[in-house]
Amino acid sequence: MKRNLSAEAIPEKVNEKKRNRFAEKKKAQRTKDQPAEQDMSANTDLPQHSDIKVYQEVIRYESAPLSARHHDRKTTEPISFFLSNLEELLSWKPTNHDAFNISVTHLAKRHPPIVNQRPKTLICHDMKGGYLEDRFIQGSDARDPYVFYHWQHIDIFVYFSHQMFTLPPVSWTNAAHKHGVSVLGTFITEWDEGGKTCESFLAGEESTYRAVADQMVRLAEFYRFDGWLVNIENVLSPVAVSRVPLFLHYLTEQLHQRVPSGLVLWYDSVVKEGELKWQNELNDNNRPFFDACDGIFTNYNWKEEHLERMAQESRRTDVYIGVDVFGRGEVVGGKFDTVKSFQMIRKYGLSAALFAPGWVYECLEKEEFLENQHKFWSLLENYLPSHSLCSLPLCSSFCVGRGNKRFSYGEGEDIGPWCNLSAQELQPIFSEVSLAEDGGGHVRTRICPQDAWHGGNSLLIDGTLPAGMDGVTVRLFSLHVPAPPKLLLSMVYKLEGSPNISVSLELSTQDAPSCSIERIMGISEQVKVQKLQPLSEPPVHLADTAQDGKSSWEQRYYEVELSGCTLTKLSIHLSRLTVVEQAENFKCLLGEIRVLDVSEAPSIPPQPSSLTLSLLRWHRDPETKKLFVSLTLRWVHPVGSASHFRIYCRGVTCHMAPPSQAHFLGLAHACIYRVVDLAVPDPCPPAPGRLEFAVQPVSKDRIGPLPPFWGQLVLEYSEETHTEV
Repeated sequence: MKRNLSAEAIPEKVNEKKRNRFAEKKKAQRTKDQPAEQDMSANTDLPQHSDIKVYQEVIRYESAPLSARHHDRKTTEPISFFLSNLEELLSWKPTNHDAFNISVTHLAKRHPPIVNQRPKTLICHDMKGGYLEDRFIQGSDARDPYVFYHWQHIDIFVYFSHQMFTLPPVSWTNAAHKHGVSVLGTFITEWDEGGKTCESFLAGEESTYRAVADQMVRLAEFYRFDGWLVNIENVLSPVAVSRVPLFLHYLTEQLHQRVPSGLVLWYDSVVKEGELKWQNELNDNNRPFFDACDGIFTNYNWKEEHLERMAQESRRTDVYIGVDVFGRGEVVGGKFDTVKSFQMIRKYGLSAALFAPGWVYECLEKEEFLENQHKFWSLLENYLPSHSLCSLPLCSSFCVGRGNKRFSYGEGEDIGPWCNLSAQELQPIFSEVSLAEDGGGHVRTRICPQDAWHGGNSLLIDGTLPAGMDGVTVRLFSLHVPAPPKLLLSMVYKLEGSPNISVSLELSTQDAPSCSIERIMGISEQVKVQKLQPLSEPPVHLADTAQDGKSSWEQRYYEVELSGCTLTKLSIHLSRLTVVEQAENFKCLLGEIRVLDVSEAPSIPPQPSSLTLSLLRWHRDPETKKLFVSLTLRWVHPVGSASHFRIYCRGVTCHMAPPSQAHFLGLAHACIYRVVDLAVPDPCPPAPGRLEFAVQPVSKDRIGPLPPFWGQLVLEYSEETHTEV
């Protein structure tokens, strides 16, 4: 996304009092081997780093071209990419440009694990050839883009296109991995050209198909996705088809060794004689391929008798029955009738492969996408087993990775539409439940794009309490987490037009003899479902998140000590304050939920180090004469200690001028960021122009971010001068 230096400055969110509090904590935690220069508590308007880097550049409007594979040709923004043929695959080697494309989110643990023998759900994302707005790694300004967020019902995500080697855009991998969902790329060959490709690597020496498999494994390992869907849709010679099981077995074996979560799936297309003949089931004609890998994705034109024949398969949950949401051909159900397919598939204990669920976006009104998305998935809800989160911290502002503007602490900080799936946070289990048989009451959870605490949206919980019902509990997250000795929970919420409704959190634990409650602060009942009451004051180390009454959002904090328990569910409870004998509407916006292990004192997130600058490109607008620069920032930060980074810049024309206010440029989800078309002031000779950059980490538990740390990197620039002879 482009950021203009002349835009309105973003106000600093950490005041002097909060800065001093962080300074005291920082000093208290500093060990003897940490140098004093690491103290960030001094006035942040002055350079503080002894190893300050000053880059001195002469403005040149012609520069060496950047890698077209890794950068958009028009803007130089980093992009995700595919490989078009075997030559590109076999010649691929990682370069320093690839840092943008490496997933920074490891595959989260989930319960049950994917190897559990229960029916699974795969979605295969195929939309208009792929690599649309999602190819822009740092996001785009697309209005009403497609996003997916029903992850708790999904086991495998396949990114599909008709390019030979489809590498999943890193933003999809980041979003899926947060939710414990495996991500596969696609290897596809088609038509006559595909046949020639297959003959070239399958009909020759064993070393040839092994070289192809080795490179496919290296790609998955390097970019940190989880495997491949292999889709050969062309005729094969007898020799070539005889090698396919060997190729699949070797690919699967190597992937399992190098990528612990690795999966290889085969698409139901070619049969063992080499004919292109879709079977719509697992049978003897395609079994050799199934036996050589982790599963099969069947074609879509199956009937119930196909499912009946597979019901007794020992690996039936590794059979993913294809369901085309577009409903093309002779299929059981598609579009909003897709549920008919799932009813039949689950009847026989088989897994499902949902192809092109983006139908709700492609074929229906874009403005109604969120509502249609919820309608589609709510129809399937009863046939989609969910999985549970298995680790803490659990922190979410419910952002789906898009918005009409960007919010921070309940206030808009960046105007205009945006989309970046890497910014998607943990998503709840969306639901819609009737509370009365006559339809007089209901509750549902939805995305609310109009307001947010952080990111682009909040979670809307609305409905009607029927007469005679005092309250309702809505499950947000399923958990399978051993309870730490001490938990801290927090909630940011807003009730709109619901004066007789109160909101509280409920925490459910495993009903086990060893589960005991040692101490609960503000909890009303010592039972399996803990109905939490808020603390009277927020914990000291979280007080920085309060916005001094500027926001209409309410914040609540809860502490609980448990022993020998497993956390199983986090819910929100909405109840009446006073009893009234009539139905009552309610509307609650949830801005953020946190569940933190505070058994030990939280640590202040470290500051990034070794900030560097490279790949500068200058541009002057021919009409306005404004000067723009693009450049790449890199830094070092402990792996896994930050959820993302906020990038700032400030610029002055001359050394003697006072420092300008900080401008928020954007978010980075790895230790690298491309600044694109930043408007900068002209230098005023003899002094150069001067820009300073700062990187602010945001910890995964949202514990007090430090102010931007200035003084690590400075760019000084001047116009090229010409001496007359």
